[in-house]
Amino acid sequence: MTNKKIFVLYFLLMSVVVLFPKHGISQDFFNTNYNPSKSYILMTSPTIQNIERVKYLINNGILFTGEYEIIGIYFYAEKYDYSQSIRYIRDNKLTKFHMQKITGTLTIEDIFGPNNLTNNFDVMFSQSKGLFIWGKESDIQPIIYGEKNTGSDITDPQKNLFEISFIFHLLGNVNNPNFTPFLERDPQYFIVGIDDGMEIMNVATGGSMIQDIPSELYNAEFPRDIVQIDKENLHCNYWQEIFDNSQLMSSNFHPVRMEINGFLMKNLKWKKSNVSPPMISSHHQAIKHPENCWEITARSMDGKVIEGIKSKKYPNVFAVQFHPEISELFEENGEKFKFSPRDISANYYELTGKKGRKFLSKFWRIISKSIK
Repeated sequence: MTNKKIFVLYFLLMSVVVLFPKHGISQDFFNTNYNPSKSYILMTSPTIQNIERVKYLINNGILFTGEYEIIGIYFYAEKYDYSQSIRYIRDNKLTKFHMQKITGTLTIEDIFGPNNLTNNFDVMFSQSKGLFIWGKESDIQPIIYGEKNTGSDITDPQKNLFEISFIFHLLGNVNNPNFTPFLERDPQYFIVGIDDGMEIMNVATGGSMIQDIPSELYNAEFPRDIVQIDKENLHCNYWQEIFDNSQLMSSNFHPVRMEINGFLMKNLKWKKSNVSPPMISSHHQAIKHPENCWEITARSMDGKVIEGIKSKKYPNVFAVQFHPEISELFEENGEKFKFSPRDISANYYELTGKKGRKFLSKFWRIISKSIK
């Protein structure tokens, strides 16, 4: 072999080592790098954005996870390219973040019972202390909760099946009373749902959905009619569908009304009023009929939309429909936006206000206490 060929072979071998380092980020964490002496928290939708948000909350003392490490879990058939997250974790040397890809088959017919992924779900539950369910960016297939599609935009059906089936295994479903949920083995296990994550938790346990809030609750189908609804009862921004203006935000800031002496009000110790400061939300669907396993902890100002739920049985299982995790809520110099064309531009920090940040900090403290 010539010196030139030897050099080329050496270069190729070294390239393989660089591209696939011995201690690189694996998509199969539980079978490669799992350490039983450590404690782990799972999170669905481990996109770059969600990883950045969790990292921000931890680094800024908003979310306290102690020595826990984070495992992002995802189904192989999801639409998002999670190789981006793997590179992000590697390039930023996030040693406490890991990735786990789950493979197998799921159908609508088998998500509410033992299925091809049951063993995977059991391993993930047994080797973790809790789970964050983030927004799914896809409406849930209405056939799952026994309805026709009248207003749902289903962009990632396999992701929905994966997350709903996992939550079913953790919490059970009223329609399958013979199945023993995993949390019976560890009732202190925490599950926190954010935004659409609350919807996943609701449907997984047997609940149904309002498929489109404006049309079903306010008889408003078109954006020009929807923006006539009181702003505090709009859950995303429809002005952006009327005007082509990059300054118009996709979300809306509105207060929520906590249930008197309910889980949120008690734990937040929000004594002056059961009305929260403005919270940011971006959703067009909501819980219609939650099963009896849930306590309602908050509603919209007019009471028509459920904004928070808490398990009646498991102390550390709860969810909210608004977004408490967005880093821009805590940063003074964020980009400025408008809700309507006539508004004065403001950033999320200004729109949240001091009281809003205090409220959110207390909310994350509740979550931090749930992580044991």
